[in-house]
Amino acid sequence: MKKFEIFVVTAPGLEKPLAAEIADAGFKKPKMMPGGVRFRGNWQDVWRANLCLRGAVRVLARIDNFQAMHLNQLERLIADMPWRQYLRTDVPLKVDVATQKSKIYHAGAAKERIERGLATAVGAPISAEADVVVKARIDNNMVTLSLDTTGESLHKRGHKAAVAKAPMRENMAAMFLRQLGFDGSQPVYDPMCGSGTFVIEAAEIAAGLLPGRSRSFAFEQLATFDAEAFAALRVSESHAPSARFMGSDKDAGAIRMAGENASRAGVADWASFAQKSAGEITAPDGPPGIVVVNPPYGARIGDKKGLFALYASFGKALTQHFSGWTVGIVTTDTGLARATGLPLETPFATVVHGGLKVQLYTCEVP
Repeated sequence: MKKFEIFVVTAPGLEKPLAAEIADAGFKKPKMMPGGVRFRGNWQDVWRANLCLRGAVRVLARIDNFQAMHLNQLERLIADMPWRQYLRTDVPLKVDVATQKSKIYHAGAAKERIERGLATAVGAPISAEADVVVKARIDNNMVTLSLDTTGESLHKRGHKAAVAKAPMRENMAAMFLRQLGFDGSQPVYDPMCGSGTFVIEAAEIAAGLLPGRSRSFAFEQLATFDAEAFAALRVSESHAPSARFMGSDKDAGAIRMAGENASRAGVADWASFAQKSAGEITAPDGPPGIVVVNPPYGARIGDKKGLFALYASFGKALTQHFSGWTVGIVTTDTGLARATGLPLETPFATVVHGGLKVQLYTCEVP
């Protein structure tokens, strides 16, 4: 199958762990770019990237690039492309355009012309609600065309019906776990688990479950899709993990949600949740593992002043009961991290999360 450029989008700041995940998954020569990682592959690689990459937000198939200096030229070049290799005449399309430093400077006008060119070449209906999206980026008069092969963001695994306030996205949780050295063999404990994202993600990784196993993708509506070949890719071997994955939270509703989400994900046998405050936690029996937590930052939930006591109480419990464990704390605020009293460091890039810049603070508990 002919190869082309595949661009895997992630949260800015997580390009490095995503590139490592892509290499570990057997994709060839991944190269980090701002906002994602690119590599060359074919359509089966596109399907597999959507299905198995935990750090991905979406997967773009780069199908062409050319120079265009004015709108008439843009429309003509679009109309002349062999779109029916990729697109079906019966599947609605959506067009997204971004333009900068180009003679074609009006994104809305460019979008209209691309839609007209697609109408000539394909004849499929245009809809703002379409799952199949043609993306055009016009930069220094160069037009790069991609197909969004994902649809709904890949952090939506298809299992989490209930979420708590300020939830951690699954793709970010997976990359933070990777940065903390998680390989599936260590126990993981989240003492402010909310709807259970870190715990469920860790259990899935340890069990060898594919992140996209329960959802659909936009590429299933493309002319390039082979249902039989994709069904073969979906088949994977999972196994019962040897480690345990635990969460606790002071909120009874969060514990209920986390348990329900774990059941939907098929990991309830290996994930457990208990109601307790972060200052009451104790280490489970067995070898040290990873404590990972996305506590309140103050930017989203209430006033930051009251959070220093929470972080201090949490840090004290870790110091007393979790010696030898690796701890990872995701927060926007260095002062809050220091309030734990732990010798935390920030060896990883800042990550953009919901308009906020967060960092993963980490250390081994003395």
